Amino acid sequence: MGILQHHHRWSTDQEILPESDSSSSEHSLASVSSLTTSKQPSTTQKHHYLTTFKAHTSSITSLTLAGKHLLSGSSDNQVRVWPRDALPTVQNLMAYGESAVKSMVVCGDKLFTGHQDHKIRVWKIEHDDDEVNKRKMVTSTYLATLPTVNDRVTKMFLAKNYIKIPRNKKCTWVNHIDAVAALALSHDGSLLYSASWDRTFKVWRTSDFKCLESVSDAHDDAINAIVVSHDGYIYTGSADQKIKVWRKHPGEKKHTLVDTLEKHKSAVNALALSADGSVLYSGACDRSILVWEKGNGGESGGDWRHMAVAGALRGHGMAVLCIVVVGDLVISGSADKTVRIWRGIGGKKYSRVCVLEGHNGPIKCLAGSVDSCISTESSGTSYLVYSGSLDCDVKAWKIWVPFL
Repeated sequence: MGILQHHHRWSTDQEILPESDSSSSEHSLASVSSLTTSKQPSTTQKHHYLTTFKAHTSSITSLTLAGKHLLSGSSDNQVRVWPRDALPTVQNLMAYGESAVKSMVVCGDKLFTGHQDHKIRVWKIEHDDDEVNKRKMVTSTYLATLPTVNDRVTKMFLAKNYIKIPRNKKCTWVNHIDAVAALALSHDGSLLYSASWDRTFKVWRTSDFKCLESVSDAHDDAINAIVVSHDGYIYTGSADQKIKVWRKHPGEKKHTLVDTLEKHKSAVNALALSADGSVLYSGACDRSILVWEKGNGGESGGDWRHMAVAGALRGHGMAVLCIVVVGDLVISGSADKTVRIWRGIGGKKYSRVCVLEGHNGPIKCLAGSVDSCISTESSGTSYLVYSGSLDCDVKAWKIWVPFL
């Protein structure tokens, strides 16, 4: 997959990479101090490549973990499932949609997939016996497409339910009108949040798939990322260079804007939260990962801020496209074809753990977990990291980090 610069969105349609940086964006971030220590990675830190999962015929756009399995979504419309403890040849086609998969999230026994054709599809995850390989196979049954028929029909008859869309057309507010770029779940799994290149994000009830709310014109350009904290804050990152913070206050029916975080001077592609929600990481086309902390979000020049920039993680040579947080590790993937891993030290400084190289294309998505099967050493922790690339491959890596 290549990168299409229209609206600063990362598309799978062309083999063209936009400029990942500019003098203006570099200058704007020059005042942001680096949180990365200058010390080189310790020789006691170990990392190595495990294997490559091959089967997709197009760019890998989304990865997610489901128990002992890894799910991969691709521009070939497929979702494939891989046993994490098996050879890469042991895999199967889990789901086949009608459009390129852009995002995925697992909620209990349900898989939600966001697609290029503006829709969200719901699948029931099922386990069957594989007599040949003597193991459980993961398959799926199609359940629904969002918005549901019921949602669409009930909104048809009132004029207030219609919104204007390009080319002088109209549709009901429950419909996305561009690719569903990102999905996220509430802490209890009762709500699904979808973010789209149509500049809106929507809220869905996972029990009956009903659309509860649509925040129209949430941004001035495509929304590329959305994350949800355990205490109910919603963060959206957009090609308009902004990160917005949303919250539905007790007793209210709609989400309202809490704060706008402005420091990037290029499209925001990725967001990730620390486990306690106190730190937000944002990756953009300016090559840096900005670290935002709630602890710094007090009075600043008389203005209250929800979060403020604590510093930046630097090292990538091109746009940062994806970020995940696993324990005290921050893992990022870039258009420079590398995965970089940082470790937080006391929340203020980060050490460089390693750089993972081997893909032949930009890294579009990541997943990771503590490696419970291998992490038995008393002096450190092992992690498994999975990277999906525009080169159509998914790679697995093992990272071992000593205790401080």
